[in-house]
Amino acid sequence: MFKAISAVGALALLAAACTPAPSPASAPVTAAIEEPAMAEPPLMTWPDLLAIERPTGAEKIGWGTGQTDIADLWLPAGAGPHPVAVMVHGGCWQKSIADRTLMDWMAHGLAQRGWAVWNIEYRGVDEAGGGYPGTFLDVGAATDALAVYAPQYNLDLSRVTGIGHSAGGHLILWLAARGKLPEGNALKPESPIAFRGVVVSGGLADLEAARPVTLESCLDAVYEPLTGPASAERPDPLADVSPARLLPIGVPFVSVHGDKDQIAPPLLGEALTGKAVAAGDAAELIIVPETGHVELVAPDTDAFRLQAEALERFIQP
Repeated sequence: MFKAISAVGALALLAAACTPAPSPASAPVTAAIEEPAMAEPPLMTWPDLLAIERPTGAEKIGWGTGQTDIADLWLPAGAGPHPVAVMVHGGCWQKSIADRTLMDWMAHGLAQRGWAVWNIEYRGVDEAGGGYPGTFLDVGAATDALAVYAPQYNLDLSRVTGIGHSAGGHLILWLAARGKLPEGNALKPESPIAFRGVVVSGGLADLEAARPVTLESCLDAVYEPLTGPASAERPDPLADVSPARLLPIGVPFVSVHGDKDQIAPPLLGEALTGKAVAAGDAAELIIVPETGHVELVAPDTDAFRLQAEALERFIQP
């Protein structure tokens, strides 16, 4: 079901209920007094997030031989078996903008709620071998490496979910959909990890729709190296790298957007959710009021709570 959660309707009703009744005809006419406009709360910035004490406690695991073949494993209290959240950072697919440590706060918060968090790294478009196909091969191999480490850390591979922010929202939904790629495709996995559900957090999951909407420096500037060149064997580069082209993916997902997010505005989530539902997927949309792009990965925000609760719903019996 396509379900959007928004405060807009409630605010409209509240405004109507709080509108004063008209004055009686006999009441004296007075000049209108303008009430000062209430200032909107400021949106969170990246310096605001970085000013919060960085959590520690993750185990850095080199799952491969490459420089970026790394994942941080955040473990919850207790012996397990632990449900797993595969986490993919954003940064406009560019390592010069962000790496996996930008997700430390969200990863720690989920671990406190009982999740084992597998926060993966990958080559950005601005790194040697990044873009198509390297970035996609990296996130796929990093995710599937869970099968190797699950016994050692008592990870429950029957309860794997995913969450990705911004560009990571594109990559996490692609990870859930990649099993649909045709045989012979260079990105087709052999034994992919199965997801119970995915949260697309302020995501740019529909590359075609996001390109003219998000910052030019975020997607348009890296679009061609990210999607790869067209060729006789691959005439439509989006066909195997944009999750919107792989619908229905057969995995439930929730798109979460801040109502004031200018990097990934809600209209992207609305459109993607509509396409997914029309294709037969179980997709939902959550729009968080008074929220931008950064609050989505910050602790102690409504956005974080709503996303954590969405992940928890995926693994309910």
